[in-house]
Amino acid sequence: MKKVLFAALLLVSVQFANAQSWIPVDKSPLDQIYFPVDYPSLKIRNPREVLRMRIIYSRPFKNNRELFGSDIVPYGKIWRLGANEATEIEFFTPAVVGGKKVPKGRYTLYAIPEEKAWTFVINNETDIWGAFKYDQAKDVARVSVPVKELTEPMESLTINFEKTKTGVNLVAGWDKKSASLPVTF
Repeated sequence: MKKVLFAALLLVSVQFANAQSWIPVDKSPLDQIYFPVDYPSLKIRNPREVLRMRIIYSRPFKNNRELFGSDIVPYGKIWRLGANEATEIEFFTPAVVGGKKVPKGRYTLYAIPEEKAWTFVINNETDIWGAFKYDQAKDVARVSVPVKELTEPMESLTINFEKTKTGVNLVAGWDKKSASLPVTF
């Protein structure tokens, strides 16, 4: 009898443990990138290294879909530059973005893709889902840049930094398209 009772309790406890509600892995994982790149480890090696900016974004996958100019990323419409929550950009020092002064602070980064150019938009509204409540009156900067065609398609949206003599280019690429936003400090 004790063995049966023990087995029943064990079965119930295993079922209870498996019944916990874990948040599933998102289809578009959250990622972040710093400038300077890999800042947290740089800070350990060089405490005088200055953190300039950080981007937090969700990385959707192409998944054999037609992206630009489709329902997924329509031309001429504001796009959250990622998936899920709108992409966040934080400047830890004042910056100049495409010739426009941007104060130190946290912002939302959008894009308006077109076939030949993307307009990057830095907006004061933060902590929002998608671009559903985008308010142009809260724009801090809008910068139009040419689109580059990539030779190899990128499966997931990727944002990267390319160091320049005066600062950095924020490069966003997905599928066969990329665009670079110049930032100086």
